Amino acid sequence: MSKGSNEPFFRRAYGRLVGQLATRAGTHHLAAIEDAVQVSMMRAVERWPRDGEPQNPEAWLYRVAHRELQGSLRRSARRQALLTEHAPPPEPDGGALLPLLSACCAEGQPERTRLVLALKLVCGFDVREIAQRLFMGEGAVRKRLERGRRALRAQGELGSFDAPSIRLMVYAIFAEGHLSHEAAVRAELCDEAIHLARTLVRTDGAPTSEALLALVLLHTARLPARRSETGALVLLEDQDRALYERAKIAEGLEALERSARGNAYTRYHAEAAVAAAHALSPSFEATPWQDVVNAYAHLERVSPSPLHRLNRALALAELGGAEAGLELLRDPPPSWLEGSYLWSLVLADLNRRAGHRQKAAYHRAQAVALAPEGPIRDAVRSRLSAV
Repeated sequence: MSKGSNEPFFRRAYGRLVGQLATRAGTHHLAAIEDAVQVSMMRAVERWPRDGEPQNPEAWLYRVAHRELQGSLRRSARRQALLTEHAPPPEPDGGALLPLLSACCAEGQPERTRLVLALKLVCGFDVREIAQRLFMGEGAVRKRLERGRRALRAQGELGSFDAPSIRLMVYAIFAEGHLSHEAAVRAELCDEAIHLARTLVRTDGAPTSEALLALVLLHTARLPARRSETGALVLLEDQDRALYERAKIAEGLEALERSARGNAYTRYHAEAAVAAAHALSPSFEATPWQDVVNAYAHLERVSPSPLHRLNRALALAELGGAEAGLELLRDPPPSWLEGSYLWSLVLADLNRRAGHRQKAAYHRAQAVALAPEGPIRDAVRSRLSAV
């Protein structure tokens, strides 16, 4: 067995092993911990094809990493009695993973640094993989990793996990994968977000965590339909809904139902409701637009963003006509959105549908000029030429 043939197992075991050893040894030994875990995995790649895979692969990795860390600390004459002679078996999934993820989310670091740290320590991606998935240079990734590791070492030890900060990080990992149209490889980030959300649900079972799990599952279920065979971005109204992953939709709906316990209705609930409406509709035209409008209106209240208003305007246009959508967009957006292709694309579409030809032509030119080159600009041109 090669590491490549079982890469998801090694990647997810990496975060759990780092978390458990950091719990025992403290985060100030983070470098030695990461080295020990890496050594255990390299030995597995060397030995398992020859000797056979052990009955409990992760326990085997833990014992090897534990011995390697123990030897490293003894060689450096630091806290020789830090670890017990006999390593306990790994804790249940999430026992140390979530405190590690929570530590990566600690305030004081830029969000990008937190994301890089989480992808390395918790998700097990190496520097090259992180750079590829976040479209960063490897040097920039290494610098952010070092800054994040320094902050983590300064904490000294892992505490209990903070569910709200973990939810934000899981959402950030999901968004990096789902909202990018640049490379299909980033779908792996959505899979990592699903794994972490499932772990959080198993650990705390909170309705808000269930809503987050529903959100990432229902959105990710539609990923196979978002690209054509040539790699072009496929807009929602043109997607082949037979390609949606039904197992993920079913699991997402179950999580959404469980999230209804209690009185909380968060941004995760609202976004999951929108995703459910699209995932369940047999066609674009059959979408329950009133439900979508209501969900975006709630999002604007609990998590104000002009992007929610933009999406609500599109849903209103499907429900009550283009003028209804334009009315919602009468007030100018913040400068960062006004300079975005998204704002111009929506105005081009709604003005065309409302019969305002000159305004539509102006915003159409703006949308094409502002869209990033590549799949996004191609999709904008396709959208505008189709209408």
